[in-house]
Amino acid sequence: MADRTALTPAARKVLDAASRLFYEHGLHAVGVDTIAAEAGVTKKTIYDRFGSKDALAVAYLRARDEAWRTLLEETLAARPQPGPERVLALFDAAQAWSGRGMGRGCAAINARAEVADPQHPVALEVARQKAWVRERVRDLCAEAGLARPDTLAGALMLLYDGALAEDGMGTAPAPYATARAAAQTLLGAAGSA
Repeated sequence: MADRTALTPAARKVLDAASRLFYEHGLHAVGVDTIAAEAGVTKKTIYDRFGSKDALAVAYLRARDEAWRTLLEETLAARPQPGPERVLALFDAAQAWSGRGMGRGCAAINARAEVADPQHPVALEVARQKAWVRERVRDLCAEAGLARPDTLAGALMLLYDGALAEDGMGTAPAPYATARAAAQTLLGAAGSA
């Protein structure tokens, strides 16, 4: 993940501006000229600090992922005992994340929807992030003593990603609460390992 403390002040300004613009408008809709103007730097500064727009997009996704992981781990720390409630913390953290006024759903899902090539750096970064969440959920299920944690993690990821996507579309009320309730039912039916 990108270490924001290792960035120069100009690079931080670029990343902050790009992050706002990419999330609000999408990767393709935002050009380097717009990012440079928003950050108060030259295009040369962007290329000197990040190398390419694609690399800047990956840095944006990594910075958001780092913040998300921090929130998730803080939420899990408040529920240290293994069990279904600790697994369900995923949905509570996602609700809290959404409550920060994001409004457009999952940045990773949105970014991945913009690239067709599965080997594109953005697609690879999104796959890495989603694999981490799935593995974290699998570990939580295993710690809870639930049967078939791999299969269960896959089903929970569908609920989680569905809630993230629904949050961005805004076509149904309370997507995280709905996904959490479905996950709770699923966990209750899972049985012990």
